[in-house]
Amino acid sequence: MASSDRYGGLQVPIDIGEGAPVVLLPGFALPPAMYRDTAALLARRCRVVVPELYRVHAPWRQDDIVDRLTGALAERGLDHVTLIGHSFAGGIELSYAARHPERVVELVFADTLAVSREWPLAEEAMRHPMRLLWLATPRVAAAFGRSVLTHPRQIAEAAWWGFTSGRTSETERVAGDGLRAHVLWANRDSLLSRRDGMSFARELHASFTVVRADDGKPVDHDWMYRHPQLFVEHLDQLDLEALRAS
Repeated sequence: MASSDRYGGLQVPIDIGEGAPVVLLPGFALPPAMYRDTAALLARRCRVVVPELYRVHAPWRQDDIVDRLTGALAERGLDHVTLIGHSFAGGIELSYAARHPERVVELVFADTLAVSREWPLAEEAMRHPMRLLWLATPRVAAAFGRSVLTHPRQIAEAAWWGFTSGRTSETERVAGDGLRAHVLWANRDSLLSRRDGMSFARELHASFTVVRADDGKPVDHDWMYRHPQLFVEHLDQLDLEALRAS
């Protein structure tokens, strides 16, 4: 299947595998390519789609991104999907689920924007700037830098939305719709508070899992793409319907 088609105004560079559709939503300013290894592992058992959420050729507006995501999935015939949102993209995932609960099979939020909202979230994320450097491997730094250099306006607009938006009403709506949801949290997340993630899981009526590596070493905010095997193993433990079908 072609991997560079454009649907609904969003590029979809990764669309691999067959079976139940799983949509991976990349973290802030990161391109789909960062998640290729994770997608490849999952694609042995399901169809995996990873859209481009940030390098768009228009002003970045949250409602517009959700509309574009809806169009991209509909054009590909993906009417019932499992969504997995990493970090910032959890906010997009939540908005999509609140707007289209009938199109969602299951939700997974990995170290995502949670209960902290508006400027307290910005303060929390920036309280220890050296932690950002800890996560900035050369590959991540290059990908992030390219996004900023090629789409500075869109990245700034996305960041502004993340720091100024609220998610209470959408969380209540998704919880009220009874969608099956899970929150995964790295045991040493350098950016976001575990307490915040636990509160989000409670509000969402979701399961909450603290992730640890088998060798006892800590895992950090970037584990979804840095440790793809570990991530897929934890998805298995959630007994996701999309993977169960395989």
